[in-house]
Amino acid sequence: MKANVFVVFQYLLPRHWLTAVIYRIARIRNRRVKDFLITQFVRVFDVDLDEVRLDVPGDFATFNEFFVRELKDDARKIDDDGDEIISPVDGTVSFAGTIRGDSIFQAKGFDYSLGDLLATDLEEVERYIDGNFATIYLAPYDYHRVHAPLAGELVAARYVPGDLFSVNEATVTKLNGLFRRNERLIMHFRTAHGPAALILVGALNVGSISTPWTGEVRPRKSGVVDVLDISKYPTQVAKGDLLGWFNMGSTVILLLPKGMSEWDDDLEPGETLRMGEEIGELKQASA
Repeated sequence: MKANVFVVFQYLLPRHWLTAVIYRIARIRNRRVKDFLITQFVRVFDVDLDEVRLDVPGDFATFNEFFVRELKDDARKIDDDGDEIISPVDGTVSFAGTIRGDSIFQAKGFDYSLGDLLATDLEEVERYIDGNFATIYLAPYDYHRVHAPLAGELVAARYVPGDLFSVNEATVTKLNGLFRRNERLIMHFRTAHGPAALILVGALNVGSISTPWTGEVRPRKSGVVDVLDISKYPTQVAKGDLLGWFNMGSTVILLLPKGMSEWDDDLEPGETLRMGEEIGELKQASA
């Protein structure tokens, strides 16, 4: 009942306006205000500060800078030479498994199609028919930078305008087609084993999504799909390299083709992940 009420309440909210207000608040530079926001956030969400590179709150100019905080250089150990697929984020598994044809599982009774998610041509959709997917939710207290789950080359990035519903468990289980309805930034990769796609899904209060290639991308409720310019920086990425960050929390979805990978047995709903830990293994090169 509470989940139903929460979803109905979201329909009544001016979601883009509210997100714009949070965007401004998160960038207030007044020391007292931003320090208060940071310290209260840390207290309420019990944020782990042991791995944070800078001192909290003093070294952060705004709340948003703290939210997209970097980790210490030695915080995570990543084997960039093995066949392991690593978690691109800190978060909780919403679901992981096999794509049934072009249908991706969202929650009991809810599926959505590859075509709707990718908002692209049929050739790209067909790459992931019967492939594997993993959906990972980033809670407010999580580290919010997104890293490469495997080595490859970024070949395209597209921004898809959309809505800004929450992506927490209550909404995922009650709102059909949530991930195809919300805005998202889609990154396509070419790897030695085949293609891969990583989708950064926007959400309520996510003021923007940033990548080193595109800079900050602000939410748009509607409009055409934008093919983003990725020519500003080298597009080759090693496993664990930074791909982007959420300015407030959200969800990532990883897509891999049929036969390219196998998820670890413990990659199940509710499993807590840390960026850099193994979530699967590459199986064979793509034909």
